Amino acid sequence: MTESDLGRPEPAAEILAPGTRAPDFALNATPNQTLTLSELRGHPVVLVFYPADWSPVCGDQVALYNEILPEFHEYGAELVGISVDGVWCHAAFARDRNLHFPLLADFEPKGAVARKYGAYREEDGTSERALFVIDKDGIIRWSFCSPVAVNPGADGILSALESFATRSAPATTESVHSHSAEARP
Repeated sequence: MTESDLGRPEPAAEILAPGTRAPDFALNATPNQTLTLSELRGHPVVLVFYPADWSPVCGDQVALYNEILPEFHEYGAELVGISVDGVWCHAAFARDRNLHFPLLADFEPKGAVARKYGAYREEDGTSERALFVIDKDGIIRWSFCSPVAVNPGADGILSALESFATRSAPATTESVHSHSAEARP
């Protein structure tokens, strides 16, 4: 029996902390198009690791980010979703949800990029619900790991991006062990 079976929160994953250089990667955005993190250098990047396309919480989470994509762009930020689903699954999901940001397939070797970021869930072969805000120089400035059943919302991401603009907030790592995450409907 696990802690969550007993009604206690699952321990949070130990994702990469702020101040860490974000590991570069090359993942497929489409069957014949690869995107690397280094291609986005010069802009802030929001990496959104999520467990799977088509799940209710993931669908709500990416729909929220798609809706507020103009706010991310106000900060010059690029938004990228990553899960262990394949490119064809991502293509169908993005088309169905009318998403306007790339979904990258961390499919083979399964979860290799999620593992580099400390966001792979060995017990079920998916990604944690983990967020990373990376500055234009490739340094993680904010990271957050939410329980997989909780939509972390966007407040933390927007606060981190705002801190780049004002240079007033220190880098932080957050982890939520209960349903008190920054959930938005």
